[in-house]
Order: sequence, then C-alpha cells, then structure tokens
Amino acid sequence: MHIFSGIIGMIVGFLLIRYSIALTDMFGKIDWAEAHLKGGLAGTYTLYRIVGLVFIILSLLYLFGGLGFIIGPLAPLFGGAAPQ
Repeated sequence: MHIFSGIIGMIVGFLLIRYSIALTDMFGKIDWAEAHLKGGLAGTYTLYRIVGLVFIILSLLYLFGGLGFIIGPLAPLFGGAAPQ
C-alpha cells in the first residue's frame, strides 16, 4: 500500500507543477500568494509549484518509511502516543 500511495502522491505533485498555469486559469489567482510570493514569477504559479514539490517530497518520505521522522515529534500535540 505504501508503494501505491507514494507513487500516486508523486504523480499528483508532478501534475501540480506541470499544470500550474492551467490550474490558475481554471480557479483564478490567489490574493495571498500574489501579495507574498512575488519572486520574479507570478505568486499563484509559484504557490502551486511549491505545493507540488511538497507533495513529491512527502510522498517519497512515505514511500521509503521516513515520514515518521517528521510526524513523530508532532504526535503528542495531536493526541498521538507520547514519546517514551
């Protein structure tokens, strides 16, 4: 199940990066991104690409079992098992 979920997550991340312009045309510009992510590129395109990259990184971590390294310290905040 990890393999399937990891591959699907990477595909979603790739599609977010690849079709950021089409997504912006469909859903319009995001005001917050336009105001805060001006780096020579339009802010909304950059936001979609950042989200896509995060999807890819988290999917790779999940695929190879490294996601617990990030989520583990946050578990007590959300009602998970307390560290021993």
